[in-house]
Amino acid sequence: MDKSFNAAEAEPRIAAEWEARGCFKAGANARPGAEPFSIMIPPPNVTGVLHVGHAFNNTLQDVLTRWHRMRGFDTLWQPGTDHAGIATQMVVERELAKEGKSRRDMTREEFLSHVWAWKAKSGGTIRQQLKRLGASCDWSREAFTMSGAPGAPAGEEGNFHDAVIKVFVDMYEKGYIYRGKRLVNWDPHFETAISDLEVENIDTPGHMWHFKYPLAGGQTYEYVEKDEDGNVTLRETRDYISIATTRPETMLGDGAVAVHPDDDRYKPIVGMLCEIPVGPKEHRRLIPIITDEYPDPNFGSGAVKITGAHDFNDYGVAKRGGIPCYRLMDTRAQMRADGTPYAEAAAIAQAVANGEKTLTEVEADALNLVPDHLRGLDRYEARARVIDEITAEGLAVMTTPDDPRLGKMVGSTHPTDPGRVGETHQSNATPALVPLVEAKTITQPHGDRSKVVIEPMLTDQWFVDTAKIVGPALDAVRDGRTRIMPEQHRKVYFHWLENIEPWTISRQLWWGHQIPVWYDEDGGMYCAPTEAEAVAKSGGKALTRDPDVLDTWFSSGLWPIGTLGWPEQTPELKRYFPTSTLVSGFDIIFFWVARMMMMQLAVVGDVPFRDVYVHALVRDEKGRKMSKSIGNVLDPLELIEEFGADALRFTLTSMAAMGRDLKLSKDRIAGYRNFGTKLWNAARFAEMNDCKPVAGFDPGAVTQTVNKWIVGETARARLAHDEALASYRFNDAANGLYAFVWGRVCDWYVEFAKPLLTSGEESVIAETRATMAWVIDQCLILLHPTMPFITEELWGAIADRPKMLVHADWPEYGAELIDDAASREMGWVIGLIEEIRSVRAQMHVPAGLKVQLLQVELDEKGQAAFARNAAMIERLARLSQVTQVSAMPKGAVTVAADGAVFGLPIADLIDVAEEKARLAKVMDKLGKEIGGLKGRLGNPKFIESAPEEIVEEARENLAAREEEAAKIKDALDRLSAIG
Repeated sequence: MDKSFNAAEAEPRIAAEWEARGCFKAGANARPGAEPFSIMIPPPNVTGVLHVGHAFNNTLQDVLTRWHRMRGFDTLWQPGTDHAGIATQMVVERELAKEGKSRRDMTREEFLSHVWAWKAKSGGTIRQQLKRLGASCDWSREAFTMSGAPGAPAGEEGNFHDAVIKVFVDMYEKGYIYRGKRLVNWDPHFETAISDLEVENIDTPGHMWHFKYPLAGGQTYEYVEKDEDGNVTLRETRDYISIATTRPETMLGDGAVAVHPDDDRYKPIVGMLCEIPVGPKEHRRLIPIITDEYPDPNFGSGAVKITGAHDFNDYGVAKRGGIPCYRLMDTRAQMRADGTPYAEAAAIAQAVANGEKTLTEVEADALNLVPDHLRGLDRYEARARVIDEITAEGLAVMTTPDDPRLGKMVGSTHPTDPGRVGETHQSNATPALVPLVEAKTITQPHGDRSKVVIEPMLTDQWFVDTAKIVGPALDAVRDGRTRIMPEQHRKVYFHWLENIEPWTISRQLWWGHQIPVWYDEDGGMYCAPTEAEAVAKSGGKALTRDPDVLDTWFSSGLWPIGTLGWPEQTPELKRYFPTSTLVSGFDIIFFWVARMMMMQLAVVGDVPFRDVYVHALVRDEKGRKMSKSIGNVLDPLELIEEFGADALRFTLTSMAAMGRDLKLSKDRIAGYRNFGTKLWNAARFAEMNDCKPVAGFDPGAVTQTVNKWIVGETARARLAHDEALASYRFNDAANGLYAFVWGRVCDWYVEFAKPLLTSGEESVIAETRATMAWVIDQCLILLHPTMPFITEELWGAIADRPKMLVHADWPEYGAELIDDAASREMGWVIGLIEEIRSVRAQMHVPAGLKVQLLQVELDEKGQAAFARNAAMIERLARLSQVTQVSAMPKGAVTVAADGAVFGLPIADLIDVAEEKARLAKVMDKLGKEIGGLKGRLGNPKFIESAPEEIVEEARENLAAREEEAAKIKDALDRLSAIG
C-alpha cells in the first residue's frame, strides 16, 4: 500500500470506474423487492459553475443517496440542468457581441440556434464539476428543462418541453392561468420582467427631494405640528402639501397624494385637489388628496405621492383607492414617446380626477402623461429636468444650508445619478435658503444579471392565479404528507403561501418555452399545444404567436414529474414518484419548493416529495457572507485541488447543523484531510501486521476484551450514525464517525492491539488480525457516503473484492455486538490514561518523562481491570512504575477514576511556584478578555446594531475563553494542593 493517498490521481480514476461500471444507475445494488429512494437534484443553471453552495447542497444529497444505495434501496438521484432563460440569453448575446453580432439583427430561430450551439459546447461544465465532487447521480438520465423544444438538436430529444406546454394549456383551460396587467420587476437592460429572486437590493448613497404640491384654486389651511406631549411646535398657514420622493421623474404619473387617516395635520385638506408641480403650466394636472393606512405620519412629511404604475406600495394604494395607474416609461426605462400629445392626455387625466370620466386599466395604461419636451429622455435625464423645473418655479421645499439632512454639499442642485453624493449649489455668497434634498442611503433594486436599477413597471403579463391552487400545498404540509425541516422553514413556507400573490410567469425573452397562445387580428386569443390546433380553434384564421416565454421557475416547478417522463406514464414515474427527499437552500423555499408543491398537486394530484431538508448558508470563517467584493469567496474546485474532494465533503457534512450557517475555513478542511491521512495510516498499520479480511468472520465470537470492546464500539457507531442520518442530522452523523474512527480506532484500538499482535499466542494474534481487518472495513463502509474516494481506494487496496465499496452491503448489526463488561473495562482504562495525560499536560510535565503512579485506593473491579491492562496503561500513560501507598503524600496530584484514587508525585519534576505564576498570568489575561466580551454582549445597543455574525462570534469567543479559564483554574487548584 502506498504511504499516502494521492487524491489528484485517484479521484478521477475512481470516478471513471464508478461510471464505467454503471454504479450510479437507477436501481443499482437494489435488493429484490427493495423500497424506492429517489431524490431530485435542484437543477443548476446550464450556465453555472460549481460554487461552495452547490458543493454543500450536493454533498448532502450524495451522502443520502450513497447511504440508501448501500442499504439496498432502489435508488435514483436524478440529475439535470435548468435552461436559465435570462442568464443563458445574456451569455450568448455577449458571445455574439464579440463577433460584432446582435440578437436584434437576426430572427428568433437564428438566435436560438446560437443558444443550442453554445449549450452543446459549454453547457456541461457544471456536470463535470459535480462529478469531481463525487456526486453519484444517474448521469445517463441527465435532464434538461428545454429538451424536446422546437429547434432542439440531436441529443436533446426529451419531452420536458412537451410537459411544460401541456401543463400551461391544462392550467389555462381550468382558469388557473390568465393574462392581465400587473406591476412587475422590470429589467430595462434585458427588457423583461424578472422574479424577486433575480433582484438584488443594494444600499446606495441617494437623495430624497422635498417638493410642494399647491392646493387647487389657491386654497389654504392651518398646518399644525405637535410634540409627543401634544404641545404645538409649529403653526403656519399653507397653500400646499409637501411630499418627499427619491424618484422625481415618476411625479409625472401621480394619481393622488395619500395621507394617513389619523394624521391631524392634513385632515382639513383631505378630499381637496392639489397640483402636480411639473409640466406646462397651462396643462398642470390636479390630483386628489386621499387617506390610506400606508403612509407613515412619522416619516418625511407624512404625505406620499401615489404613482401606481411605478411603485409596489403605491400600486396597492391605487388599487384600494380606485386611482388610475399611468405608465411613464418604455421597456428601456426611457420616458414614453408614444400616444397623443401631452395636452390631450393631461385633459383626459384631469377629467378622471374631477370624477367626470373613468378609464379602464388598459385605457389608463395607454395614456402618456409625459410632457412633450421630456418624451424619449432617459429616466435619469428626465429626473434632472423635473428637478430643475420645479426648483426654478419656487416649488421646492427650502431649508437653511446648515440643515444636517443635506449631507455633504458638492455643488449640484439636482444630483440625479444613483450613488452620487451631493446636495445644493454653493457659491461665495451662500444663499439664505436652499432646496431641501436629503442625503440618504437608499435600498435600490438591481437586476442580478444586468446590474442595472430595476424599474417597477405596469405591464401585460401572464399569471398563475395562485389563490386557486395554493390550498392543497398548504394542506399537504399541515397533514404531514410532506415534512419540512427544520421547523422555522415550515413557518416560512406557511407565511408565504398564506399571503401569496398572483405569480408572474411570462418573460420577454427569446430563450425559453414560448407561451402556447396565438392571437388573431381582432385580439382573439387561442391557447393550444401547437399552432395547428390553435388555428383549428380559431376556425382557420391567420394567427400570431405570443412572443413571450415562460419564467424558468414555471418549468422547473415541474422538475419532479418532468424528469420522470410525464405526461407519459413511464415505469420511472410509477416507481420513483412521489420522490423521497428534497435537499434545498433556504433562499428558494418560496421560489421553487412551494411552486413545485402547488404545481405537482395541481397537475397530478400528489405531493412531489415526502421530506424537504432545508440547509443554511455557507459563510466564511468569520461568519460573513461570501462576496467577490470582500474577497472571501472559497472556490470548491480550488479546495478540491488543494485538499481533495473527501476533505471538503467531510468538512461540509460535519458542519451541517440543522438551521445553522456554516463557517468554512481552509484550516478546518486541512484538519479533515488529516483525518483521511489518519484513516490511511491505520489501514497501512493493519496491512503491515498482516491483518486481512477473513471470510466468515463473526465479530460476536471474539474472546479478547479489547476486541470485544472495539466490536461493540463499532456497533454503537453504526447505530448512532444511522439514527442521525435518518433524522437529517448530518453533522451528528459525520462527527460521530470522526470520534469513532480517529478516537476509538486510530488512537486507542491500534495501540491496544499492539500487545495482542506481539503476544506470541497464535489464537490471540489471529483473532486480533481478523478483528482489526473487520474494524477497518467497517470504518470504510460507514465513512463511504461522506468520504467516497479514499474509502473506495482503500477498499480495493486491502483485498480483492467481489464488488466495489459503493455497492458494499451496509451493516445491520447493532446492540447484540455490544459487550457491556468489555465496554466498562476498556472505558475505565481509557478514562484513567486520559486523566493521567491531562494532569501531565496541565502541570507541564515533560512529554517524554516517565513518572511514578501512586495507588492509594483501588476496588476489586479496578484491580482486575488494571492487572489485565497494566502493560498498556504503563506504556500509554508514560509510567515508570506503580506503587501502592496508604495515603497521598505531599507534592502529589490526585488522579481520580471510578472506584480508585491514584496520585502523581510531580513536586520534584516541575517548579511549582513558577508554574503557578505562569498560570496566574494566563488567568489574568483571560479574565480581562472575558470581562470585555461580557460587557459587549451585555450592551443592548451592540446586540441590536451589530451584524448577527459579529454577535455570534463574540458569544463563541466568550464560551471558548470561559472554558479555557475553567481548565486553568482546575490546574491552579491542583498546584495549590501540592504546595
